[in-house]
Amino acid sequence: MSLILWCSVWFSGTYAATTAGLVSRVDLKSVLTNQKWSADTTISFTGSPEFYNATERWTTFSAPTYRAAISPATEDDVVKIVKLAKSLKIPFLATGGRHGYTTTLGDLHDGLAIDLSHFKSIHVDKSAQTVTVGPGVRVGEIFDPLYNAGFDIQTGSASCPSLIGVTLGGGVGRYQGVYGLITDALVSVKIVTAKGDLIEASKHSHSDLFWAIRGAGANFGIIVSATYKVHPLTDNGNVFTVEYVVPGEKSSEYFKTIESMSPLPAELASIMLINSNSTTNKTQVQAQWTYKGREDKAREGLAPILKLGLDATRMESVPWNKLIDSAFGNIMDAICAANITRDLYSWNMKKYSASTYDASFAKMDRYFADYPGARSSVLQFEFFPNQAMAAVPYDDTAFAWRDTTAYVNFNMLFDDNDIATRNASIALGLELRDDLVATSGYPDITVFVNYAHGDEKLEQIYGKDKLPRLAKLKKTWDPNHLFSFNNKLPHHYP
Repeated sequence: MSLILWCSVWFSGTYAATTAGLVSRVDLKSVLTNQKWSADTTISFTGSPEFYNATERWTTFSAPTYRAAISPATEDDVVKIVKLAKSLKIPFLATGGRHGYTTTLGDLHDGLAIDLSHFKSIHVDKSAQTVTVGPGVRVGEIFDPLYNAGFDIQTGSASCPSLIGVTLGGGVGRYQGVYGLITDALVSVKIVTAKGDLIEASKHSHSDLFWAIRGAGANFGIIVSATYKVHPLTDNGNVFTVEYVVPGEKSSEYFKTIESMSPLPAELASIMLINSNSTTNKTQVQAQWTYKGREDKAREGLAPILKLGLDATRMESVPWNKLIDSAFGNIMDAICAANITRDLYSWNMKKYSASTYDASFAKMDRYFADYPGARSSVLQFEFFPNQAMAAVPYDDTAFAWRDTTAYVNFNMLFDDNDIATRNASIALGLELRDDLVATSGYPDITVFVNYAHGDEKLEQIYGKDKLPRLAKLKKTWDPNHLFSFNNKLPHHYP
């Protein structure tokens, strides 16, 4: 998830139309190179390897475009960039892992990229049981330092996004039943505001801003440092994991078993993929189950799955710091590969429905058969328990969806030149979303902001009852709509 800063003209609503005009009046090369920056801050321009490295994204779909990039090395330089861009009305986007994929990011044209990859510090405070990281730190980079210090923390499903970026939208993951959301671990942040001030936000300092950051943070500033509460290791830091490849003919029984297991115990989580086998070209289910605890307790929780008699491709206890990168046969390298066209539709669920999963499997099977160019696409279900997440008082943070028990992502991969496959993929994504939302337990689409496609209504992303307070805070902290490329919040609601 990226942090966005946009400088508008005199009123909100015109920024998308005027961005190109504003930037064309500014000689970015002259502006940036005539400033005094710290020694390690770098500036690059289109066509150079340095520019490519500073702007390469996880997905090229609906991507922002830039004329220049700056990679600041100090917090003071971030402050200076914000003030400079604000004064000259230069729209820009600040990124950590460049993993965000909402289509609203594509509204930035010919802007300035602020690459925060220099902010790679990781500091574990054993006595305080905290870890402090910069926005350039990716999720997977905290695993070993924390494990070696005797701690763990709730994280997302992939190792490549920025930890801070994931946090700002809430941050869901396997451990949310035990520890809550990633944002629930947040103790404090250092943030550059729309005024260009560097301040600390926490429950005790600028608590209103801290409330908004935890669930809608991309709308309020650039985080340059974040401190999290961590947890002493239990069971020697081991997690029991089981993985399966379920053939199509056994998928219905598998789906019924999953439905019967809801709600999952706090320690038990699963990720399920409906995808195409690259060898046989047959549609299949891949599944991973993880249990935070001892093997004997894991087997109790997994009893309904184990009774199916499926052949496990993996069944072992692993250190928690190796869990994500070793999942599904070390698939993370492929998942995290950059510069690929990916388009995603996502939504929340709080009820499981085997019959809907059956129907989705059949539609995916037909899709793969009719469009071979789409066979790298995947329909992913994240069955994450919500006990600790739901135990956090609803009004404590801006995050709206604490009753969710599963998240669905339709990750579409296709060649840009294959228009037929692209159109079919988007049509199927909308169809699957409608089908699965109908049995999700929610009356309408709901999706937390990190997973939003960009076509959803504000209420479907932020929650109708959160929006009045968020809008008021947006007007207070960002009166000129500077931070408005990532599913922009309004100044007034309703």
